[in-house]
Amino acid sequence: MGRPLLVALHDGTPLPHPERVEALADVRHVGEDGLADALPGADVLLVGGAGFTGIVRAWPADPALAPSWVHVAATGVEHVLFDALVRDSGLTLSNSRGIYDEAIAEYVLGLILALAKDLPGTLAHQRRREWRWRESERIGGRSALVAGTGPIGRAIARQLRAAGMRVSGAGRTGRSDDPDFGTVYGGGELLAALSEADYIVLAAPLTPQTREMIDERALQAMKPTARLVNVGRGGLVVQDALVDALRRGRLAGAALDVFEEEPLPDDSPLWDLPGVIVSPHMAGDVHGWREAQAELFLDNLRRYLAGRPLRNVVDKERGYVSGRVSRAGGP
Repeated sequence: MGRPLLVALHDGTPLPHPERVEALADVRHVGEDGLADALPGADVLLVGGAGFTGIVRAWPADPALAPSWVHVAATGVEHVLFDALVRDSGLTLSNSRGIYDEAIAEYVLGLILALAKDLPGTLAHQRRREWRWRESERIGGRSALVAGTGPIGRAIARQLRAAGMRVSGAGRTGRSDDPDFGTVYGGGELLAALSEADYIVLAAPLTPQTREMIDERALQAMKPTARLVNVGRGGLVVQDALVDALRRGRLAGAALDVFEEEPLPDDSPLWDLPGVIVSPHMAGDVHGWREAQAELFLDNLRRYLAGRPLRNVVDKERGYVSGRVSRAGGP
């Protein structure tokens, strides 16, 4: 097999050690502005993250000029699930699932502890040199509902169980004997499950079924003492409804790592609402994560060149990895 033509779409920061990719393929490094000119005729498109929105506009009108493989260097792939790509049965889509699981799980545990112990309040008092004694809460024995039962959700469940929390899950299909969650509530049971949880953790992919799953009805179902943690996608939550619930005291707090618009605008009320932790979409970004992304992609590139099954093949109809593999051969 000859060397494939690979278009690497990034914001100026390619994967580490790009020379290792360039040893296996002819590479065009582009930003979104140059994608439309570079993409036609390419064999592979490497999308360097989840922040690119212009891929659909740059996609070749002729399916024969479209890549046969698209790899997203992130877990979420909603930004590439446009009709032409989804309908192309000869195109394989893969992602970077598995890299972020444990890091995100640790981050969620840290956020829950920060909310329960009011660490933001302690730091605010420290900055003002105020000695403000108060009591905090335990998380042991509290209930957590994790929406999203993929690898990230399972890693979160294991971390929270280890910390003494009672954990259940919310997913597509209900069951009572899950090894990590115990009970998993199906879609029709979500409101009832929300009403019992002290902490609701969102770790689901953004799909047509999960978009705005936390709307006004869902927020009204939650206990006023409950707290929401979102490390999934901003589109899982109706943000205006969340702001209203927090302002009215219908929810005790929230820790948000993802938002409808990123970066979060300066004038967003979420910056200043009490009981809210805002972080800049960094839950899975620990030291070494870029190297792990590069190793996964290089392994898949070698598989592609050899005509072997790729790792992390995304079911384009469902919008996430469903367990199947693809024998995506090169040109």
